[in-house]
Amino acid sequence: MEKIHIYHTNDLHSHFEHWPKISRIIRDRAKENREAGDEVFVFDIGDHVDRWHPYTEGTMGKGNAGLLNETGYTAVTIGNNEGITLPYDGLDTLFEKRSYDVLIANLYTKKGQRPEWAEPFKIYTTAAGTRVGVIGLTAYFAHFYRLLGWRLADPIDELRRQLPSMKGQSDVIILLSHLGLYEDEKIADEFSEIDVILGGHTHHVLHEGKLVNGTLLAAAGKYGNFAGHVILELENGQICSKSARLYQIEGAQPERWERNETEALFAMGRSLLEKKVAEVESLTADFFIDSDLPQLLCEALREWCDADCAFLNAGLILGPLEGDVTKFDLLSVCPHPINPCTVTLEGDELKEILRMTLDESLPHIEVKGLGFRGTVMGKFVYDRIEVLEEEMDFLIDGKIIEPEGKYIIAIPDMFTFGRFFPQIVRSENKYYYMPEFLRDVLEWKLNRI
Repeated sequence: MEKIHIYHTNDLHSHFEHWPKISRIIRDRAKENREAGDEVFVFDIGDHVDRWHPYTEGTMGKGNAGLLNETGYTAVTIGNNEGITLPYDGLDTLFEKRSYDVLIANLYTKKGQRPEWAEPFKIYTTAAGTRVGVIGLTAYFAHFYRLLGWRLADPIDELRRQLPSMKGQSDVIILLSHLGLYEDEKIADEFSEIDVILGGHTHHVLHEGKLVNGTLLAAAGKYGNFAGHVILELENGQICSKSARLYQIEGAQPERWERNETEALFAMGRSLLEKKVAEVESLTADFFIDSDLPQLLCEALREWCDADCAFLNAGLILGPLEGDVTKFDLLSVCPHPINPCTVTLEGDELKEILRMTLDESLPHIEVKGLGFRGTVMGKFVYDRIEVLEEEMDFLIDGKIIEPEGKYIIAIPDMFTFGRFFPQIVRSENKYYYMPEFLRDVLEWKLNRI
């Protein structure tokens, strides 16, 4: 009999308040398993990086890569936060100093070559001679990768290309999947040769795993609320038992040294971002009443994108600014990995969307995901858009909207996803400005006023 322990994490999103405990649990249990003569693998399934945290922003994710090193990871794949919230050079140098493998089968340079730091899959051989093949795949945001200079292949097509080679070299096949639960279930149905899928991206929690067509699916939620553990038992090189469990981290009282470590990461990140970038008089911010900073950001967004008009939600700005402004201050008031975007709409479409922004319930809606790192939507703010409340009509740059006219509107890219504005989501006339975030646009504007 042979026993293989697999520890896995996913979608930490730089929530380092849980990281010291996760790291200790994995290191301690891995040590115990190895002392018992068992095999151990440790994998991360992506989105460990999230640039809302000053340590991640200050190190451009390299600090996260170092934490994975210290914990003793075997291999990682990337999520969309590593892939499309870092500039090209940021991702290309993210894993320069690492002792683990980076497995990502569907990522290529724009010339069609694999990055030097990544492999599609890796075959590991245990002390008992079992060959464990591990492959990584990331979510198919091909358009955004292309804007940053990468080429992303369809993950399922890439899996079909790689599996035949893996099967001939592996006794056990494991997929590191930053694709989401729905895709994982489809893969398990189609590719029965995959023994274990370690999942992420959709933040699903599988307390005891899930068997689909004989494949064990495992996932540990988000933000480090759980750490995952899969156990494989093999006899004569064949799996005879597989099980999954989660260790709950959320709610566990941190030890003093764990709090100290979490606080140290924040302080280190803050010190890296204490570079003065502007000096301003008092600029107010409020989610529900007119205030300076949301309006300034809206003007900056329109100017940056050279658009006809702009609108955004005040909830994007989390606080005021006054006096000397540093990179840390900008991150604090605008932590979102959200890019500027334009959408071209006909006049009738634009008027319908603007009427939707006047819905009195919208400012109080809690927003999660879509790159948003705040709490509520907040009131809508406009630039070069005048609201004629009595007529429920609008002027663009002082002129009546022509029903069939074409208008370029600057917006945060979060409006191109989700359920708020279906017309924008469906539009094929969108352009994303990358790799700049809204806080970069705000910094640019502050230096011009």
